[in-house]
Amino acid sequence: MKNCSWLFFIAIGLTACSQSPQNDKILQAKVDSLEKKLNDVYKPGLGEFMSSIQVHHAKLWFAGRSNNWKLADFEIHEIMEAVDDIKQYAADREEVKVLPMLLPALDSINNAIEKKDKPLFEKQYTVLTNTCNSCHTTVHYEFNKVKIPDSPPLSNQVFEVKP
Repeated sequence: MKNCSWLFFIAIGLTACSQSPQNDKILQAKVDSLEKKLNDVYKPGLGEFMSSIQVHHAKLWFAGRSNNWKLADFEIHEIMEAVDDIKQYAADREEVKVLPMLLPALDSINNAIEKKDKPLFEKQYTVLTNTCNSCHTTVHYEFNKVKIPDSPPLSNQVFEVKP
């Protein structure tokens, strides 16, 4: 996608510098072709982003419970990045308008991770989980309820920190 963007700007620059109507038509055709290619580039749907968040949400729990603060920090930032990606790539979805309701919960759990405070982490994780469910209810996806996980989402990751 970056290559297409680069070509697009070159085409625009050349259009600005061209003096002949024939060159203008050729360059406009190239710009149109590049715009079509950009429109056809795959972009994940909201469900893919939410599935990613769900995995990071579960991994976050086990990282924090294990006092693996580096992993917890990584996971909360992966969730934050996914929220930013949703705003960018799914901005046309009505559900995206309520995403700001997650920000205080994300900030609070991030604060608990920075403090390496396990009881605060557990409390804020519950707040985050409840906020996710409130968001789902607000956008009429109340059937998609998340909870504090019982088991790790992946069996091939170590959450405990070895001294």
